[in-house]
Amino acid sequence: MTVAPSVPRLDPLHTAVLTVTCPDRKGIVAAVSQFLFSHGANIIHSDQHSTDPAGGTFFMRMEFHLDGLDLAREPFERAFAQVVAAPFGMDWQLSYTAQPKRMAILVSRYDHCFLDLLWRKRRGELNVEIPLVISNHEDLRRDAEMFGIPFHVVPVTKENKAEAEVEQVRLLREAGADFAVLARYMQILSGDFLREFGRPVINIHHSFLPAFVGANPYRAAFQRGVKLIGATSHYVTEELDAGPIIAQDVIPVTHRETPEALVRLGRDVERQVLARAVKAHVEDRVLVHGNKTVVF
Repeated sequence: MTVAPSVPRLDPLHTAVLTVTCPDRKGIVAAVSQFLFSHGANIIHSDQHSTDPAGGTFFMRMEFHLDGLDLAREPFERAFAQVVAAPFGMDWQLSYTAQPKRMAILVSRYDHCFLDLLWRKRRGELNVEIPLVISNHEDLRRDAEMFGIPFHVVPVTKENKAEAEVEQVRLLREAGADFAVLARYMQILSGDFLREFGRPVINIHHSFLPAFVGANPYRAAFQRGVKLIGATSHYVTEELDAGPIIAQDVIPVTHRETPEALVRLGRDVERQVLARAVKAHVEDRVLVHGNKTVVF
């Protein structure tokens, strides 16, 4: 009996992701692929999109194995910048799966999105580190500490909001957070916070806006007799709830649902949509184009 030779398994963590945004023109994919091939990289996934092949914007996400690469990371990145990125005018980023992004979580009292993210992290569905949780209330401290995550309470009032945000940014910077997630954090972040933090912030909210605003949108939706409820996850900008959308979803409802049932169903959609958005961001699948996104 002939035994087939064993094929060595490639380490799934020994991969890199290259994302590219640039003016569209001929030869972009060929140039990137040829560069990776010439340095011993093995491409395993590739996606691209163009807003218009004639003068539009080109987007690409390419994932490749580092096994066999003939250069260390810094020389490899310098060579790519010089040989490929500069001639094509690329805005590009290279990230490594073996270096998980550091995700900070901001939360208030609602626990559904918060606990879902912690559970997905523990189950290995999200390749992240969670260096800290920041809250304006004590309620969820025990939950965070059960997962071994430092929990910081920074009370926020109308009078101390500016000082509270300074403290929050300090904590985020000290923890080395690469991005932050508002897991139903019931405070509006100021432009000063976003500028000082200088990293992406992802938010989640119900999709009733702008039709049903205020403190109890689910009751307002119930009174209107809506037949769909949903959630939206987006990057935070200074314009409230108007940042680039990453993920959305809806579910059908009927006249039989009570306002309480709508809340329960809505929270279930919220946690799923937020998890989808976070996963896409963590895996470098989201490229921002103005106030829109390309999600591979």
